[in-house]
Amino acid sequence: MPPPRPSTDYIPIAALNQYAYCPHRCWRMFCAGEFIDNQYTLEGTGLHDRVHTLGSNHRDTTWQVRAIWLKSQRYGLISKSDLIEENDGQLFPIEYKRGQRGDFDNDALQVCAQALCLEDMTGKPVTQGFVYYAHSHQRQPVPITPELREDAIATITAVRKLLQTGTMPLPVYTKRCRGCSLYTQCLPQASKKVNRYHESL
Repeated sequence: MPPPRPSTDYIPIAALNQYAYCPHRCWRMFCAGEFIDNQYTLEGTGLHDRVHTLGSNHRDTTWQVRAIWLKSQRYGLISKSDLIEENDGQLFPIEYKRGQRGDFDNDALQVCAQALCLEDMTGKPVTQGFVYYAHSHQRQPVPITPELREDAIATITAVRKLLQTGTMPLPVYTKRCRGCSLYTQCLPQASKKVNRYHESL
């Protein structure tokens, strides 16, 4: 089912991930309400269905809690977490993904947005998170650097503007398009050829 169009008061953190991956895809999902499953989205949905079972436990000195809601009034963000860990007073957001390792920056940006929510909710600084990739069973560290924070805040601003105006970003073909479930909806290569044709007139 397509995701409901969100209020611009609180932006789903998933929208930031989609925007960083492809602004046009984000527009189709969160403004036009379009969504089509493929192998990759179905695997991702299945993974999150398994992860999003509310509960907590201890592993050695680490406390873990799953599927809690994160919210930031300061940044206007909301999301359900995959996993939050606490060790020696430090909080770590962990985002689960289906692949082997992130080739793009959108997953790190999503973890950073979760860190911003945790900081707003607890008043404690969050300096690191992780992305857990299910295919490789490995965690990729995500340092919450000043540069990543700036990117996340800039993306929040861009997504909020997108949702407020509803203006469609043009599709741009990149290697990311190969695995996109909405590829046949926007046909970026065809759009590129049409634009070149118009420019030649």
